[in-house]
Amino acid sequence: MELSDRKKKILRAIVDLYIRTAEPVASKTIAQMPDMDFSSATIRNEMADLTAMGYLEQPHTSAGRVPSAQAYRFYVDSMIEPDTLDDNDRTLINTLYRERQRSIDDIFLSTAKILSQMTHNVSMVLANQHSISRFCYLKFLPLDTNHAILCIVTDDGNVNNCVVEIPAGMSAKELEYMAGRITRMLEGKAVTDIDKALLDEVQAAVKDDRLLLSSLLHVLRRMTRPEKETFFMGGTRQLLSQPEFRDMEKVKNLLGVLEEEKVVRNILKSGEESGLRITIGSENKFEGIQDCSMVQATYRLNGKIVGTMAVLGPTRMQYGKVIAVMDYLHKYLKTILNS
Repeated sequence: MELSDRKKKILRAIVDLYIRTAEPVASKTIAQMPDMDFSSATIRNEMADLTAMGYLEQPHTSAGRVPSAQAYRFYVDSMIEPDTLDDNDRTLINTLYRERQRSIDDIFLSTAKILSQMTHNVSMVLANQHSISRFCYLKFLPLDTNHAILCIVTDDGNVNNCVVEIPAGMSAKELEYMAGRITRMLEGKAVTDIDKALLDEVQAAVKDDRLLLSSLLHVLRRMTRPEKETFFMGGTRQLLSQPEFRDMEKVKNLLGVLEEEKVVRNILKSGEESGLRITIGSENKFEGIQDCSMVQATYRLNGKIVGTMAVLGPTRMQYGKVIAVMDYLHKYLKTILNS
Protein backbone atom coordinates (compact mmCIF):
# COMPACT_ATOMS: atom_id res chain seq x y z
CA MET A 1 0.00 0.00 0.00
CA GLU A 2 1.41 3.37 -1.05
CA LEU A 3 1.91 5.96 1.65
CA SER A 4 -0.05 9.20 1.45
CA ASP A 5 1.87 12.49 1.44
CA ARG A 6 0.73 13.09 5.02
CA LYS A 7 2.04 9.72 6.20
CA LYS A 8 5.33 10.36 4.39
CA LYS A 9 5.74 13.74 6.07
CA ILE A 10 5.05 12.32 9.52
CA LEU A 11 7.29 9.30 8.95
CA ARG A 12 10.17 11.48 7.75
CA ALA A 13 9.82 13.72 10.81
CA ILE A 14 9.91 10.68 13.12
CA VAL A 15 12.97 9.15 11.41
CA ASP A 16 14.87 12.46 11.36
CA LEU A 17 14.12 13.10 15.04
CA TYR A 18 14.97 9.58 16.14
CA ILE A 19 18.29 9.67 14.25
CA ARG A 20 19.19 12.86 16.15
CA THR A 21 18.02 11.88 19.63
CA ALA A 22 17.86 8.05 19.82
CA GLU A 23 14.68 8.58 21.89
CA PRO A 24 11.24 7.12 21.03
CA VAL A 25 9.08 9.76 19.36
CA ALA A 26 5.62 10.64 20.74
CA SER A 27 2.78 12.05 18.63
CA LYS A 28 2.75 15.14 20.85
CA THR A 29 6.37 15.91 19.90
CA ILE A 30 5.54 15.68 16.18
CA ALA A 31 2.46 17.87 16.62
CA GLN A 32 4.61 20.63 18.18
CA MET A 33 6.89 20.87 15.15
CA PRO A 34 6.41 24.22 13.36
CA ASP A 35 5.88 22.71 9.90
CA MET A 36 3.27 20.18 11.07
CA ASP A 37 -0.17 21.55 10.27
CA PHE A 38 -2.06 18.45 11.44
CA SER A 39 -3.96 18.00 14.70
CA SER A 40 -2.60 15.78 17.48
CA ALA A 41 -5.46 13.33 16.90
CA THR A 42 -4.66 13.07 13.19
CA ILE A 43 -0.97 12.46 13.91
CA ARG A 44 -1.84 9.78 16.48
CA ASN A 45 -4.06 8.02 13.96
CA GLU A 46 -1.43 8.22 11.23
CA MET A 47 1.25 6.86 13.57
CA ALA A 48 -1.09 3.99 14.49
CA ASP A 49 -1.50 3.24 10.77
CA LEU A 50 2.27 3.40 10.20
CA THR A 51 2.75 0.98 13.09
CA ALA A 52 0.19 -1.45 11.66
CA MET A 53 1.93 -1.19 8.26
CA GLY A 54 5.30 -2.11 9.79
CA TYR A 55 7.03 1.29 9.51
CA LEU A 56 7.03 2.04 13.24
CA GLU A 57 7.61 -0.05 16.35
CA GLN A 58 6.75 0.57 19.99
CA PRO A 59 9.41 -0.26 22.61
CA HIS A 60 7.99 -2.04 25.66
CA THR A 61 8.78 0.77 28.09
CA SER A 62 7.71 3.76 26.03
CA ALA A 63 4.57 5.31 24.64
CA GLY A 64 6.62 6.71 21.76
CA ARG A 65 7.46 5.02 18.48
CA VAL A 66 10.76 4.18 16.78
CA PRO A 67 11.39 3.53 13.06
CA SER A 68 11.62 -0.08 11.88
CA ALA A 69 14.12 -1.40 9.33
CA GLN A 70 11.29 -1.06 6.79
CA ALA A 71 11.02 2.64 7.64
CA TYR A 72 14.77 3.20 7.21
CA ARG A 73 14.66 1.41 3.86
CA PHE A 74 11.84 3.69 2.67
CA TYR A 75 13.68 6.71 4.08
CA VAL A 76 16.92 5.83 2.26
CA ASP A 77 15.22 4.96 -1.03
CA SER A 78 12.68 7.78 -1.22
CA MET A 79 13.36 10.61 1.20
CA ILE A 80 16.97 11.53 1.87
CA GLU A 81 19.39 13.56 -0.17
CA PRO A 82 23.13 13.60 0.62
CA ASP A 83 24.12 16.37 3.01
CA THR A 84 26.45 19.13 1.88
CA LEU A 85 29.75 19.18 3.74
CA ASP A 86 30.56 22.56 5.21
CA ASP A 87 33.94 24.30 5.06
CA ASN A 88 34.98 22.91 8.47
CA ASP A 89 34.33 19.33 7.32
CA ARG A 90 36.30 19.81 4.11
CA THR A 91 39.18 21.49 5.98
CA LEU A 92 39.30 18.60 8.47
CA ILE A 93 39.45 16.04 5.64
CA ASN A 94 42.17 17.93 3.79
CA THR A 95 44.22 18.32 6.99
CA LEU A 96 43.97 14.63 7.92
CA TYR A 97 45.10 13.60 4.44
CA ARG A 98 48.05 16.00 4.50
CA GLU A 99 49.23 14.56 7.84
CA ARG A 100 50.09 11.20 6.22
CA GLN A 101 50.80 10.88 2.54
CA ARG A 102 54.04 8.98 2.35
CA SER A 103 52.59 5.91 0.65
CA ILE A 104 49.38 4.36 -0.69
CA ASP A 105 48.95 2.59 2.66
CA ASP A 106 49.09 5.96 4.42
CA ILE A 107 46.40 7.35 2.14
CA PHE A 108 43.97 4.51 2.84
CA LEU A 109 44.79 4.51 6.55
CA SER A 110 43.87 8.20 6.57
CA THR A 111 40.67 7.36 4.70
CA ALA A 112 39.60 4.87 7.39
CA LYS A 113 40.46 7.40 10.11
CA ILE A 114 38.47 10.19 8.43
CA LEU A 115 35.42 7.99 7.85
CA SER A 116 35.21 6.89 11.49
CA GLN A 117 35.97 10.34 12.88
CA MET A 118 33.35 12.13 10.78
CA THR A 119 30.55 9.54 10.99
CA HIS A 120 31.18 8.24 14.57
CA ASN A 121 30.87 4.68 13.28
CA VAL A 122 33.13 1.83 12.23
CA SER A 123 35.00 2.47 8.99
CA MET A 124 36.39 -0.28 6.78
CA VAL A 125 38.62 0.16 3.74
CA LEU A 126 39.82 -2.60 1.44
CA ALA A 127 42.41 -1.37 -1.06
CA ASN A 128 43.66 -3.24 -4.13
CA GLN A 129 47.30 -2.26 -4.18
CA HIS A 130 48.23 -3.23 -7.73
CA SER A 131 45.31 -1.33 -9.21
CA ILE A 132 46.82 1.93 -8.03
CA SER A 133 50.55 1.17 -8.14
CA ARG A 134 52.56 2.70 -10.96
CA PHE A 135 56.00 1.75 -12.22
CA CYS A 136 58.61 4.31 -11.14
CA TYR A 137 62.01 2.98 -12.09
CA LEU A 138 64.28 -0.03 -12.47
CA LYS A 139 67.75 -0.11 -11.01
CA PHE A 140 70.65 -2.57 -10.69
CA LEU A 141 72.55 -2.55 -7.39
CA PRO A 142 75.92 -4.34 -7.73
CA LEU A 143 76.59 -7.07 -5.17
CA ASP A 144 79.94 -8.33 -6.46
CA THR A 145 81.70 -8.62 -9.81
CA ASN A 146 79.25 -11.29 -11.03
CA HIS A 147 75.94 -10.43 -9.35
CA ALA A 148 73.57 -7.49 -8.87
CA ILE A 149 70.17 -6.89 -7.27
CA LEU A 150 67.52 -6.04 -9.85
CA CYS A 151 65.11 -3.58 -8.16
CA ILE A 152 61.80 -2.33 -9.50
CA VAL A 153 60.22 0.49 -7.48
CA THR A 154 56.57 1.55 -7.71
CA ASP A 155 55.06 4.87 -6.72
CA ASP A 156 53.58 3.48 -3.50
CA GLY A 157 57.10 2.80 -2.21
CA ASN A 158 57.05 -0.96 -2.79
CA VAL A 159 60.26 -2.58 -4.02
CA ASN A 160 60.28 -5.82 -6.03
CA ASN A 161 63.69 -7.38 -6.43
CA CYS A 162 65.74 -10.45 -7.18
CA VAL A 163 69.45 -11.30 -7.48
CA VAL A 164 70.64 -11.57 -11.09
CA GLU A 165 73.84 -12.75 -12.68
CA ILE A 166 75.65 -9.98 -14.53
CA PRO A 167 76.28 -11.08 -18.14
CA ALA A 168 79.94 -11.74 -18.88
CA GLY A 169 81.67 -8.65 -20.19
CA MET A 170 78.79 -6.28 -19.30
CA SER A 171 79.98 -3.14 -17.53
CA ALA A 172 78.20 -1.22 -14.79
CA LYS A 173 77.54 1.57 -17.32
CA GLU A 174 75.86 -0.85 -19.71
CA LEU A 175 73.67 -2.16 -16.88
CA GLU A 176 72.75 1.39 -15.98
CA TYR A 177 71.93 2.18 -19.62
CA MET A 178 69.67 -0.90 -19.85
CA ALA A 179 67.89 0.04 -16.61
CA GLY A 180 67.27 3.57 -17.93
CA ARG A 181 65.94 2.25 -21.22
CA ILE A 182 63.45 -0.08 -19.53
CA THR A 183 62.44 2.65 -17.07
CA ARG A 184 61.60 4.99 -19.97
CA MET A 185 59.42 2.27 -21.51
CA LEU A 186 57.45 1.53 -18.35
CA GLU A 187 57.63 4.69 -16.23
CA GLY A 188 54.20 5.87 -15.05
CA LYS A 189 52.43 2.74 -16.29
CA ALA A 190 49.93 1.20 -13.89
CA VAL A 191 51.24 -2.21 -12.82
CA THR A 192 48.00 -3.79 -14.05
CA ASP A 193 48.60 -2.26 -17.52
CA ILE A 194 51.92 -4.05 -17.99
CA ASP A 195 50.53 -6.57 -20.45
CA LYS A 196 52.05 -9.03 -22.93
CA ALA A 197 52.60 -6.33 -25.56
CA LEU A 198 54.68 -4.25 -23.13
CA LEU A 199 56.57 -7.31 -21.92
CA ASP A 200 57.41 -8.10 -25.56
CA GLU A 201 58.89 -4.60 -25.91
CA VAL A 202 60.95 -5.15 -22.76
CA GLN A 203 62.07 -8.50 -24.10
CA ALA A 204 63.29 -6.84 -27.32
CA ALA A 205 65.28 -4.33 -25.25
CA VAL A 206 67.29 -7.01 -23.40
CA LYS A 207 67.23 -9.84 -25.92
CA ASP A 208 71.03 -10.04 -25.93
CA ASP A 209 71.10 -11.85 -22.60
CA ARG A 210 68.62 -14.64 -21.92
CA LEU A 211 69.46 -15.07 -18.22
CA LEU A 212 69.01 -11.39 -17.42
CA LEU A 213 65.83 -11.29 -19.49
CA SER A 214 64.42 -14.28 -17.62
CA SER A 215 65.07 -12.63 -14.23
CA LEU A 216 63.56 -9.33 -15.36
CA LEU A 217 60.41 -10.93 -16.77
CA HIS A 218 60.07 -13.01 -13.60
CA VAL A 219 59.95 -9.87 -11.42
CA LEU A 220 57.56 -8.04 -13.76
CA ARG A 221 55.19 -11.01 -13.92
CA ARG A 222 55.33 -11.40 -10.14
CA MET A 223 54.24 -7.76 -9.85
CA THR A 224 51.25 -8.30 -12.13
CA ARG A 225 49.92 -11.37 -10.34
CA PRO A 226 46.52 -11.19 -8.57
CA GLU A 227 46.30 -8.05 -6.53
CA LYS A 228 47.48 -7.65 -2.99
CA GLU A 229 44.64 -6.43 -0.80
CA THR A 230 45.26 -4.24 2.21
CA PHE A 231 42.61 -3.88 4.90
CA PHE A 232 42.11 -0.96 7.28
CA MET A 233 39.51 -0.48 10.00
CA GLY A 234 38.80 2.19 12.60
CA GLY A 235 36.13 3.61 14.87
CA THR A 236 35.08 0.58 16.92
CA ARG A 237 35.12 2.70 20.07
CA GLN A 238 32.89 5.35 18.47
CA LEU A 239 30.37 2.72 17.43
CA LEU A 240 30.24 1.07 20.85
CA SER A 241 29.49 4.43 22.46
CA GLN A 242 26.17 4.57 20.58
CA PRO A 243 23.12 3.88 22.80
CA GLU A 244 22.10 0.89 20.66
CA PHE A 245 25.11 -1.01 21.95
CA ARG A 246 24.38 -0.89 25.67
CA ASP A 247 23.15 -4.46 25.17
CA MET A 248 26.22 -6.63 25.87
CA GLU A 249 24.92 -9.49 23.70
CA LYS A 250 24.79 -7.15 20.71
CA VAL A 251 28.29 -5.93 21.50
CA LYS A 252 29.68 -9.48 21.71
CA ASN A 253 28.06 -10.45 18.40
CA LEU A 254 29.35 -7.36 16.65
CA LEU A 255 32.89 -7.63 17.99
CA GLY A 256 32.90 -11.30 17.02
CA VAL A 257 32.42 -10.22 13.40
CA LEU A 258 34.83 -7.28 13.44
CA GLU A 259 37.62 -9.37 14.97
CA GLU A 260 37.51 -11.80 12.03
CA GLU A 261 39.33 -9.98 9.24
CA LYS A 262 38.47 -12.69 6.72
CA VAL A 263 34.75 -12.25 7.46
CA VAL A 264 35.00 -8.45 7.14
CA ARG A 265 36.82 -8.82 3.80
CA ASN A 266 33.99 -11.06 2.59
CA ILE A 267 31.43 -8.49 3.72
CA LEU A 268 33.21 -5.78 1.73
CA LYS A 269 33.56 -7.95 -1.34
CA SER A 270 29.87 -8.85 -1.34
CA GLY A 271 29.02 -5.46 -2.84
CA GLU A 272 31.93 -4.96 -5.22
CA GLU A 273 29.90 -4.58 -8.38
CA SER A 274 27.20 -2.27 -7.15
CA GLY A 275 28.69 1.22 -6.64
CA LEU A 276 27.03 2.83 -3.61
CA ARG A 277 25.05 0.26 -1.66
CA ILE A 278 23.12 0.56 1.61
CA THR A 279 22.06 -2.53 3.54
CA ILE A 280 19.81 -2.21 6.57
CA GLY A 281 19.22 -4.65 9.43
CA SER A 282 18.42 -8.16 8.25
CA GLU A 283 19.43 -7.24 4.69
CA ASN A 284 22.96 -7.87 5.99
CA LYS A 285 23.44 -11.56 5.45
CA PHE A 286 26.26 -11.92 7.98
CA GLU A 287 25.25 -12.73 11.54
CA GLY A 288 26.40 -10.22 14.13
CA ILE A 289 25.68 -7.15 12.00
CA GLN A 290 21.96 -7.69 11.44
CA ASP A 291 21.15 -4.94 13.94
CA CYS A 292 23.29 -2.56 11.91
CA SER A 293 23.27 -0.64 8.65
CA MET A 294 26.17 -0.50 6.24
CA VAL A 295 26.88 2.12 3.59
CA GLN A 296 29.38 0.69 1.14
CA ALA A 297 30.92 2.02 -2.06
CA THR A 298 33.31 0.46 -4.54
CA TYR A 299 35.50 2.85 -6.48
CA ARG A 300 37.29 2.46 -9.79
CA LEU A 301 40.05 4.27 -11.66
CA ASN A 302 40.33 3.61 -15.39
CA GLY A 303 37.79 0.82 -15.08
CA LYS A 304 39.69 -1.09 -12.38
CA ILE A 305 38.58 -1.50 -8.77
CA VAL A 306 40.97 0.41 -6.51
CA GLY A 307 39.14 0.02 -3.24
CA THR A 308 35.99 -0.49 -1.27
CA MET A 309 34.97 1.82 1.58
CA ALA A 310 32.23 1.10 4.07
CA VAL A 311 30.69 2.60 7.19
CA LEU A 312 29.02 0.24 9.66
CA GLY A 313 26.74 1.66 12.32
CA PRO A 314 23.34 1.38 13.98
CA THR A 315 20.27 1.47 11.75
CA ARG A 316 19.77 4.92 13.34
CA MET A 317 22.57 6.24 11.17
CA GLN A 318 22.98 9.72 9.71
CA TYR A 319 22.66 8.36 6.18
CA GLY A 320 22.81 11.74 4.44
CA LYS A 321 26.03 12.71 6.24
CA VAL A 322 27.67 9.32 5.63
CA ILE A 323 26.87 9.42 1.90
CA ALA A 324 28.19 12.99 1.62
CA VAL A 325 31.47 12.11 3.36
CA MET A 326 32.00 9.02 1.20
CA ASP A 327 31.26 10.97 -1.97
CA TYR A 328 33.75 13.70 -1.02
CA LEU A 329 36.42 11.13 -0.11
CA HIS A 330 35.90 9.37 -3.44
CA LYS A 331 36.53 12.62 -5.34
CA TYR A 332 39.53 13.46 -3.14
CA LEU A 333 41.06 10.01 -3.56
CA LYS A 334 40.58 10.16 -7.31
CA THR A 335 42.55 13.42 -7.37
CA ILE A 336 45.36 12.01 -5.19
CA LEU A 337 45.68 8.71 -7.02
CA ASN A 338 45.66 10.31 -10.47
CA SER A 339 48.30 12.87 -9.53
